[in-house]
Amino acid sequence: MDTGSFIQKYNSEFQKALDHIEITDHAGNLLKYDIGIELSVESLLEIQDKNRRIYIIGNGGSAAIASHSAIDFLKNGNIPATSFNDASLLTCLSNDLGYENVFVKPIEMLVRKGDLVICISSSGSSQNIIKAAKAARERDCLVITLSGFYPDNLLRGIGDLNFFVPSFSYGFLEIIHQYILHSILDAKMYCHDSIDVFNKNQALS
Repeated sequence: MDTGSFIQKYNSEFQKALDHIEITDHAGNLLKYDIGIELSVESLLEIQDKNRRIYIIGNGGSAAIASHSAIDFLKNGNIPATSFNDASLLTCLSNDLGYENVFVKPIEMLVRKGDLVICISSSGSSQNIIKAAKAARERDCLVITLSGFYPDNLLRGIGDLNFFVPSFSYGFLEIIHQYILHSILDAKMYCHDSIDVFNKNQALS
């Protein structure tokens, strides 16, 4: 296949994944995409109103998404947000407790009832993300998951809101997971903070 044909296929497959995002609630009920975004925005407003916090976790590329998104929620959304990506934290806890528990301990120590924990995993099968999501639910936190690969992945069944991207492409999943998080924050900023996300985050006139 030549490069031109590949790009056509690439664009077509990406659009297909974007068009077929599925959102489910904790009971497994399907929600329309705009309803899923609206409910997510409502959770951000509640977090902001009640002085709660957002924690975002992921591995590898998803860790980069977590860091990027935490900064955006903090700076642009004016909501306390962080990710557990400090190198000393990760290496210490994985060495002492096992990598599957690397996010569980910070959640147990730092996360409080009513906080929001966003869990990102391309496969939806990363044990450290699954265990962290369960730990967050045990602490009565709101949990939002972003996953891909198989529709019955374990992570997808844990969240209060679950965004599933039907793709096996890591690149597509990472881009679309970032797109979803931007959509949630940008909807909050545009609709509730009067910030023009389409024009350099200037104030809406």
